[in-house]
Amino acid sequence: MSWLNLEGKVAIVTGGACGLGRAVCEGLAEVGARVVVADVNEEIAKQTVAELKDKFSGDHIFATTDVTNKASVDAMVQATIHAFGSVDILVNNAGINIPRLLVDPAGKEELTEEIWDKVVLINQKGIFLCAQAVTKAMIKSGTEGVIINMASESGMEGSEGQSVYAATKAAIYNLTRSWAKELGKHNIRIVGVAPGILEATALRSEEYERSLAYTRGITVKELHKKYKKAAIPLGRSGKLSEVANTVCFLASDRAGYIHGTVINVSGGKTRA
Repeated sequence: MSWLNLEGKVAIVTGGACGLGRAVCEGLAEVGARVVVADVNEEIAKQTVAELKDKFSGDHIFATTDVTNKASVDAMVQATIHAFGSVDILVNNAGINIPRLLVDPAGKEELTEEIWDKVVLINQKGIFLCAQAVTKAMIKSGTEGVIINMASESGMEGSEGQSVYAATKAAIYNLTRSWAKELGKHNIRIVGVAPGILEATALRSEEYERSLAYTRGITVKELHKKYKKAAIPLGRSGKLSEVANTVCFLASDRAGYIHGTVINVSGGKTRA
């Protein structure tokens, strides 16, 4: 048994096929958990599961999941129960970020109703649907489960050019605190994790960085220098594995009295 004692635990990770979600899947698989890679991209999810089995062995599955669709989320949870009998851990990781200005006089990168709805739908409604479906399954089976919501440092501080993203992540702070007051009586812990600036992920594509730099009136090179290193006391971007390690700890009984709070994993970064 490892120090975390997660061997055999069943963990669903939404958005688990790539980026931070994939790192979390790898971290959980490495310590012996049985991982469900829940992702809208079936092809990449299937590949991720194959690589998890090859690298860490263990029994892992994928479930094609649209977190914005209740029927899809319910089907994913049922597929997990069918495969493993129960759910012990949910990592609500699926999310997107599209940098935009509230008002752009040049008309290039202005926040639209369509973008607003898309980001809120995935980042906020998706968290709700997945948490609700998994909580029902945990209560029905009497599982002392753990739900981990992926927030963001920007959810506390706000972020220039990323207002709608930051707003959805701020909502996760309060969903986590509120649900903790409801779920404690069912022996279900709920915790948030708030990463800061991380190494390359799907959110850190070239298109994303160009848009973010534009919204801040600087070049991508200046963005890297001013907003990624100077603003971080540790002087570097975070590693995906560092966030994954935090998730693994919080999912374990070693963190058994951590409930209804959000853990900041940002290298000391506060404002940018």
